[in-house]
Amino acid sequence: MANLSLYTVRATIMLDSDGNRLIAKYYDRGQQHIQGYKTLKEQRKFEGELFSKTRKSSSEVIMYDGQTVLFKYVNDVYFYLIGNPEENELLLSSVLNGFVEGVSILLKHNIDKRSLLDNLDMVVLALDEAIDDGIALETDPNVIASNVSKRGTDTIDVSLSSLNEQTLIDAYKQAKERFNLALLR
Repeated sequence: MANLSLYTVRATIMLDSDGNRLIAKYYDRGQQHIQGYKTLKEQRKFEGELFSKTRKSSSEVIMYDGQTVLFKYVNDVYFYLIGNPEENELLLSSVLNGFVEGVSILLKHNIDKRSLLDNLDMVVLALDEAIDDGIALETDPNVIASNVSKRGTDTIDVSLSSLNEQTLIDAYKQAKERFNLALLR
C-alpha cells in the first residue's frame, strides 16, 4: 500500500553560495517514522553535507540521506526542498518552482542574497503560503505572490480607504449645506 499522506515536504532550505543558511524550515509533523533533524547542530551538518553534494551537481533531483532532494540555484541562492523518499518528484518540483517564482515576483525578479535578506518577511510569508507544516498548499506563483502582497497592504488600504471615504462624505455634506444655504437666500 502506498503512503497516502498530505505531509509531502520534510524541509525547505535556502543557502547562499558559500553554503551558509539564509532560511531553513524543518517539518516533522505527521512524519514520526522518519529520522528528524531536531537539533541545530544536526541541521547545520545536514545542510553542509547537502550543499557540498549539490553545488557541483547538474541535476535538480537527487536522493540524499534517504530523502528526495530537489534544488534550484538562482544567482547566489540555493533553494532546497526535501521530501519523503517515495514522494512524487513532479509534485515536489511544482511546489519548489511555484515558491521560487512567487519569490521572484515579490522581489521584482531580483533574487539574490541581499534582496532575499532585505525582504525576509515577504519570503517567509511566501513560504508559508506554499507549504504549511509540511503540506503543499499552493503551486501557482501568481497566487502565492498575490496572497503575500495582500497581507502586507490590507491594514494600510483599509485605513486609507476609510480616510478617503470619510473625506468624500464630509465634502458631500459641505456641498449639500452650501447648496441648501444658497437656495434659502
